[in-house]
Amino acid sequence: MMPKVSDEAVAAYDAVAAGLEAAGVVRGSMFGMPCLKIGKKVVAGMFGDAMTFKLPPETLAKALALEGVEQFDPGMGRPMKEWVKIPLSRSDVWPEYAADALEYVAR
Repeated sequence: MMPKVSDEAVAAYDAVAAGLEAAGVVRGSMFGMPCLKIGKKVVAGMFGDAMTFKLPPETLAKALALEGVEQFDPGMGRPMKEWVKIPLSRSDVWPEYAADALEYVAR
């Protein structure tokens, strides 16, 4: 079951999505969760009150050093190796990591 999403998290996610639209990012769905895609590739997603991002190793390590950030596990007990989950409490860095994820995925 998907975690519940607060209005505050939706607003922060919408702001990130809007900021990436000019680069060709579109909204979609992956495993029933809202996500942002470039072409057919997923860049970021919303999981409960957190955003998830696909990042290269060096940026992933930087993100994991932030308080409350963890590798993204969609609930199958196996974290996705290139994915990080950043909580709403750190939504101040969501746009930065969204840009990094877009650059990485769009290569």
